[in-house]
Amino acid sequence: MLGSMQDLPLSISSLIEFAARHHHDTEIVSRRVEGDTHRYTYRDAARRSRKVAAAVERLGLGFSDRFATLAWNGYRHLELYFGISGCGRVVHTLNPRLAPEQLVWIANHAEDQALAFDLSFLPLVQAVWRQCKTVRHWIALCDEAALPPASGIDGLRSYEAWIADESDARAWPVFDERSAAALCYTSGTTGNPKGVLYSHRSTLLHAYAGALPDALALSARDSVLPVVPMFHVNGWGIPYGAAMTGAKLVFPGPALDGKSVYELLQSERVTMAAGVPTVWLMLLNHMQQHGLRFDHLKRTVIGGSACPPAMIRSFRDEHGVTVLHAWGMTEMSPIGTVCNLKLAQRDLPAEEQLGVLAKQGRAVFGVDLRIVGPDGQELPWDGQTSGDLQVQGPWIASAYFKGEGGDPLVHTEDGPWFPTGDVGTIDADGFLQITDRSKDVIKSGGEWISSIDIENVAVAHPAIAMAACIALPHPKWDERPLLVAVRKPGAAVTREELLSFYEGKVAKWQVPDDVVFVEAIPLGATGKMQKNKLREQFHGHAMPG
Repeated sequence: MLGSMQDLPLSISSLIEFAARHHHDTEIVSRRVEGDTHRYTYRDAARRSRKVAAAVERLGLGFSDRFATLAWNGYRHLELYFGISGCGRVVHTLNPRLAPEQLVWIANHAEDQALAFDLSFLPLVQAVWRQCKTVRHWIALCDEAALPPASGIDGLRSYEAWIADESDARAWPVFDERSAAALCYTSGTTGNPKGVLYSHRSTLLHAYAGALPDALALSARDSVLPVVPMFHVNGWGIPYGAAMTGAKLVFPGPALDGKSVYELLQSERVTMAAGVPTVWLMLLNHMQQHGLRFDHLKRTVIGGSACPPAMIRSFRDEHGVTVLHAWGMTEMSPIGTVCNLKLAQRDLPAEEQLGVLAKQGRAVFGVDLRIVGPDGQELPWDGQTSGDLQVQGPWIASAYFKGEGGDPLVHTEDGPWFPTGDVGTIDADGFLQITDRSKDVIKSGGEWISSIDIENVAVAHPAIAMAACIALPHPKWDERPLLVAVRKPGAAVTREELLSFYEGKVAKWQVPDDVVFVEAIPLGATGKMQKNKLREQFHGHAMPG
């Protein structure tokens, strides 16, 4: 016997319509590429999203055809999120930080039929458009007056002219909630990226879980600044979660420097922000240099790569801001865990709390996780035993787009599990701690050294802005750690001083053999340190002793 509940599909269009009906006057604020600030409401966003859906259908794209975007965080990008997916097509967010040849490969592999882009990316589009073999429609995210008169791109039209004559009163189509909704490609450092195809169902479930109190705790009382780009795993699901809860959205556009982000946090009374550690490093440095404080910010979500405990301490002790340390992957939509204290941990001393908050946190409902040994058997949750991390859940990929790479899952008696490539521990309270990527862990004399642990000690030094630890071959110990560090502006620290800083913080055999100071550490398209490039750069580096 089945239940007798109404059977309505979980659809992305329902999010923007709910926001328009129940939070109609809540603001969406965008810093535009044009340099000004745009303001409107969820009601306006829903109306224009319906116009986008009608315009997409008029282009003749078939059901589940891909429509690409190359854009910063802003209201027009948000309308494409809802309009494209809402009419049964697939929004494909391209990462403008990728090399042109990578963009071309991805667009051709996805068989994108249309591409909308911010004018700041016009030179990039001009360089690649002829090589994008399947793209038939090019749309600049601007009004007609701002459209470049001689772009050289055949048939280029402005976004505002494209949607101007479409009806905003149309009904959203109804289709299977398992239909494809969005496409993102991984930012792998080896081989070609692989596409992850999200469904309406998976996106809605992910938004529900992301809004939970022990996750991002989104609500209609929040003003939310997603600094994480909307081209990076759908902005970590925040655009969907904000519409679901009626939170005010504040989009930074292309201005992601510390000064610009701080001004936006203050002027829009932002209570929650989200981004990768490198963004917050710039913000904290700007605030320290100018003696600034937060007036409204209460919490910030930090993910994409491990957040150093020193950054968590700085936000907490100097600014009264709670860091929600999160972990996930493109293949996970992306949220897997978020770090919030449990009731019994609220009474712990501050330093013990910091030890918990530095972990990646507990699984949100909908995600199950485990660590396994080389034999594939699950390892104990004791906070000490380290193993390969596997995950499963309704918003976790079961395959890559077009079947690239074959079956990525590990199939066992208790179902399919996705191997994340991360190495970690899980404690008795269910808190996950990523100790390394499997490809970055350092094996020295038969013992494992966590590069993340070594990096966290380095960035706790007051003179160090950023640090990366890599393994170099060693004739006796197999591998030994090399620390690559960036000094803060105007700060001075020697190799010997930095190595002595490790005393009492890690075992002696885990202390790096050498330190190299550099002007900058290479970052990938999503803000992660590119250790593969560092390994290439320092290949053959002579270690002392």
